[in-house]
Amino acid sequence: MKPEDLPGYLGEIAEAAGVDAALAIAEVRGGTRIDIPARVSEGHWLIDVVGREAADLICEYFRTLSPDQREAGARHIVIPRGPAAILKQAQQRLEKELLLGASVRSAARASGLSERTAFRVQKKLRDRQNKRRGDQSEAQQLKLF
Repeated sequence: MKPEDLPGYLGEIAEAAGVDAALAIAEVRGGTRIDIPARVSEGHWLIDVVGREAADLICEYFRTLSPDQREAGARHIVIPRGPAAILKQAQQRLEKELLLGASVRSAARASGLSERTAFRVQKKLRDRQNKRRGDQSEAQQLKLF
């Protein structure tokens, strides 16, 4: 995976400190708003997640100088959820396509997932549908008594 493969600020973090650091931050703080200080101090969550060297590189990347030469970090940036979120969206697209009656092949193509995954999801959807039908018939039988 390359930095340009990551969305938004994760790509920038990957440029500064590497893809592993960006993915670690996405795992811990993805989907939330964070502040990146101009300089990181001991005990800061960023050091705990990516280590001192990577944390320093990230702070340096986002550090800015005000007109009066004061250092400032990045404030209130939203960290994307990362690859896990992208996979979840693809899985949701796959389910939607299958529920709309698309073939396994076209649903897989539309979602960017494999046909094998599409077959597994199709089976899961069928099993879920059959269970619902079974629950409904049980309820109908109970109403008879």
